[in-house]
Amino acid sequence: MHHGRTPDAILITGGRVFLDGHVQESPVALVDGKIAAIGGDAVDALDHAPSETIDAAGGLVVAGFQDSHIHPHHAGNTLVTCDLSAEDTVDGYLDRIAAYAAAHPDREWITGGGWGMDLFPGGIPTKDLLDRVVPNRPVYLPNRDGHGAWVNSRALELAGVTRDTIDPISGRIERDADGDPIGCLQEGAMELVSAHVPPLGDDLVDEGFLLAQQQLFAWGVTAWQDAMVESGDRGLDNLASYRRLDADGRLLARVVGAQWWEREKGLDQIETFVANRDAAVGERFSAGSVKIMQDGVAENFTAAMLEPYLDGCGCSTQNAGKSFVEPGMLTEASAALTAASLRVHFHTLGDRAVREALDAIESTPGMVRPLLAHLQVIHPGDIARFAGLDAVASIQPLWARHESQMDELTIPFLGATRSAWQYPFASLRRAGATLALGSDWPVSTANPLEIIHTAVTRCPPGMSANPLGGEQAISLSDAVVGYTEGSAYANADEHRTGRIAVGYDADVTILDRDIFSAPTAEIADASVAYTIVGGRVVFEAPTTGGNA
Repeated sequence: MHHGRTPDAILITGGRVFLDGHVQESPVALVDGKIAAIGGDAVDALDHAPSETIDAAGGLVVAGFQDSHIHPHHAGNTLVTCDLSAEDTVDGYLDRIAAYAAAHPDREWITGGGWGMDLFPGGIPTKDLLDRVVPNRPVYLPNRDGHGAWVNSRALELAGVTRDTIDPISGRIERDADGDPIGCLQEGAMELVSAHVPPLGDDLVDEGFLLAQQQLFAWGVTAWQDAMVESGDRGLDNLASYRRLDADGRLLARVVGAQWWEREKGLDQIETFVANRDAAVGERFSAGSVKIMQDGVAENFTAAMLEPYLDGCGCSTQNAGKSFVEPGMLTEASAALTAASLRVHFHTLGDRAVREALDAIESTPGMVRPLLAHLQVIHPGDIARFAGLDAVASIQPLWARHESQMDELTIPFLGATRSAWQYPFASLRRAGATLALGSDWPVSTANPLEIIHTAVTRCPPGMSANPLGGEQAISLSDAVVGYTEGSAYANADEHRTGRIAVGYDADVTILDRDIFSAPTAEIADASVAYTIVGGRVVFEAPTTGGNA
């Protein structure tokens, strides 16, 4: 494992290179951080012997993967606190929490997260479980999708949350039959407790990020759009962290930050966004985008739908989810952000949220590459609108498959018709939309090979019998382009990154095999052999042979 060897010239031989939609066997020369030559000219492009020769051994050579929607600081935050993401039972969670609390007697709060809703009845954990393992210190643990938090009695007490506390407009306190809080806070209600959690401290925030960056390199990811960059007193100050790490050279990936739109603030926050953007003038980090969270998630019935959710018996309810930003305000915000030369990144899960965002884009001439993220349910009538509005479809294909969260917490409440509209990636592609693939890590893995596998098969690895909407599978070529050039386009960086092309940055990922010549069912079996960022070898698989 080598951190950051930077040879002046690297010759990649023996690889099958993915070039603009096809694969060919070619050497590739990287010189001074750029792709200098491909094919016959590669050796001639080196005016001396290469400092390093990498034998790709028949593996696929592809532009570094770029994640169009990800939260590395939040992943890192969990990596340096109480990380539940590897457990798959409630007892496993409780053991891990107890062990963490015992190992950190000095931590005033027990924080971390990464639990899955599917392990709890109705997706809702309770404080009683936490009180058993940590009775005397407050516990605050967001779930892996970041839309709900599990808290203990002490946390509720410190935050003053009781049966008399009114639900905030943008969230919900889960309660028992008597109206008492049971220890689960949804969406905006999380802030009732998170506001009391002391910040981690700059060093720990940066340390967590660097662990996350190295994990992303191990997955072959070299650039991304961070879908929630915040400054100041609200939770995790990752804006300052990115600027620190960019200034001292420890940020190696290329990152676009989407600054967080606070729903309660309105247009007066745009001045701050502009100032933050103008201050982020480093080598690897820019902050020219703003993230507006238009709705919630389907599993807790806060994704905004055109028709109400069904109840457990299949009857219509009164609840059609939440539009967090009123549509008129969304249009005003889109116009004001566009006037300030800021791009907009919308969180849109439900079909009503998607339509509201497309309507706002349509009424804002000159909007540059607006991004719509998640796109779980799109009304068929809205699919053709993306291409005409140059609206980028930021998709997280890992979720487009049958698993308990989908089968138990989603499909029964959407009903058959809308369930069949879920994640319509092939329809978007056919209608000319730009697809930009991503993960939403730490909500779920950021491993592009598992994500691409799901995009192509609509099944988890190892299963092939029951695809979710198999007609919406996309081709392997479209998936790889979406994970490279598509995300580069979303980040307005497609003239510099996202392709293996002469003159482009030497951001290159080498896989241990050519996934184009292997059976589709084996895509996720591939792994990353090398990751190169700007000509620097930032990851080398432990099993990879020595250098020639």
